[in-house]
Order: sequence, then structure tokens, then C-alpha cells
Amino acid sequence: MLIKSNEQLLVVLDNLLREPQGFWDGFYDQTFKNVPFFVNKPDENLVSYFEKKVIRPNRVLELGCGAGRNAIYLAKQGCSVVGVDLSDHALQWAQKRVDEADVNVDFICANIFELNLQEESFDFIYDSGCFHHIAPHRRMTYIELIHKLLKPNGHFALCSFEEHGAYGGSAISDEEVYIKRSLEGGLGYTKNQLIEIFQSLEEIEIRKMIAISDEDQYFGLEGFLVGLFKKNP
Repeated sequence: MLIKSNEQLLVVLDNLLREPQGFWDGFYDQTFKNVPFFVNKPDENLVSYFEKKVIRPNRVLELGCGAGRNAIYLAKQGCSVVGVDLSDHALQWAQKRVDEADVNVDFICANIFELNLQEESFDFIYDSGCFHHIAPHRRMTYIELIHKLLKPNGHFALCSFEEHGAYGGSAISDEEVYIKRSLEGGLGYTKNQLIEIFQSLEEIEIRKMIAISDEDQYFGLEGFLVGLFKKNP
């Protein structure tokens, strides 16, 4: 392949690092595994945004929606929800959960960087566990995607691995990612790094996720950072 554009270069780098769709399909096939976020509960920080009325029911996009646990919560709050995931198997599981919950969610099986969605059409974009699988060379593309799809005064929130977290969060440098040709299961971040990465958005809140017991109706684990940002006009 003769590289003649920046986009071609990004795709080549993607292929060096990104887990293929088959990897994620196999991951979500193993529903019997003791994976914490396979539970059908929404993130505690997401719930807090609605309880505090920072986020109100409107049009929402969830990036990396997985088996649909947060998308279902959003739909129950009265939101119009679009959920995107690379894994068709994850979305089959999500659709089954949506049907059982008797709510509506529009699912799209796609790479988030290949979405064909109307610009500035979402009031809220949520990402729980997708961002820490984004390689360094795609960070700017990711931020551009958020700005492209989010309405002025809209909000963006994420839940991401903290460095050296109990469930993941590699602290390797961006350079080491390419030397090792690996994200080591997912990159970990500090609060200051998230502030720097998302400096084009107004920071509302960045904090540690609150660990919550298995008996609780919400989901929360140690080793994660959650952030809420606003796109100013």
C-alpha cells in the first residue's frame, strides 16, 4: 500500500494496534465470564448526572455501548438513544436486553470513526469503556468526532481506566504503545491527562468512580475515572 494521505496512515496504524471485530465478538460470546460490566446496571456517574439534572432527557449517542446497560438506562429516562459498537454479538445481546426492558434504542454496528451521522445532532454523548481502547494516533480523530456530532452547549461524558487500575489501565507512554504494538489491554489516564486531552471542552467534573456493592442497583468500580464536559458555542 502506497500511503498518500493522513487518513491512510491512520488506518495502517489502526491495523497495527486495534483489536479486530472478531476479538470483541468472542469477548461478548462469553457471557458466563465474571466480567464486572456484563451486569445490567447503569454507571453510577451517569445516574448522578440525571439525578442532579445536569443532563436532561434528549437525543443521546453512546460510543462503545456493549451489551446496552447504559443505553437502556438512558432510554428509561426518556432519551432518544443511538448506541454504537464494533461487535455484532454485543449488540445482539443488547437488543435482547432492550426488548426485555420494553424500551427503544437504535443500535449501529460500526467502527466509531466510520459513522455517518448528522453533524451537531446529539445533546449528550456518553462513552463508558471505549476511550481507553483508543490508540494515541486516534485521539485527535476522537475529539473531532465529539465536536462534530455534539450540539453547541451539549455534554460529553466518559468512564475510563485510571492508571494502574484493578481492572486495567496501562501506564505505558504513547511512544511505547508503538514500540510494543500494544495498548496492553487498555490505556490508563490521570485526571491531569484527561484535562489536557479534552481541553477544547469545558470541564464540569473529573473524579474517581465510586465503588458500589454488587447488591446496589447501579454500577461502580475502583480504578476508573469519570469525566463530564460541555461543548461551548
